[in-house]
Amino acid sequence: MRSSFHARTRERGYVLIAAIALAILYFALMELMLMDSSRALREAQRFRSHVIAATLAESAAELSAASMVTRNVGDNINADDEQGSMKANCKVAGTAFDIDAEANTSGVMPMKATVRVQGRIIGQRVMVDYTYHSQ
Repeated sequence: MRSSFHARTRERGYVLIAAIALAILYFALMELMLMDSSRALREAQRFRSHVIAATLAESAAELSAASMVTRNVGDNINADDEQGSMKANCKVAGTAFDIDAEANTSGVMPMKATVRVQGRIIGQRVMVDYTYHSQ
């Protein structure tokens, strides 16, 4: 009787140690998954802010170019919404023009983007020669 009782207590000790080790490994794995998902969320937010900033800057440049022929040269484009703000300035010298647009996003990861457009005006046509986009 005594020999079988000692054998059982040793087995119970091994099972208890194995269960504790598995629980520690399980919680460590859960922590690693939580850290990885947090990193992925931050990267997704940064990418979204970058795309929105670039889109807002391009929109400001397009608005400036669309009204360039019929408006006064010194006018600026300014707009704000829940996504962020955009502004553009157009300089015309003879038939050449230069549009500088800038956008700033609002939210968790603020981001800034710029667009520069160089071209010329021939009659009522606007021709773009170069565009520069910030990264």
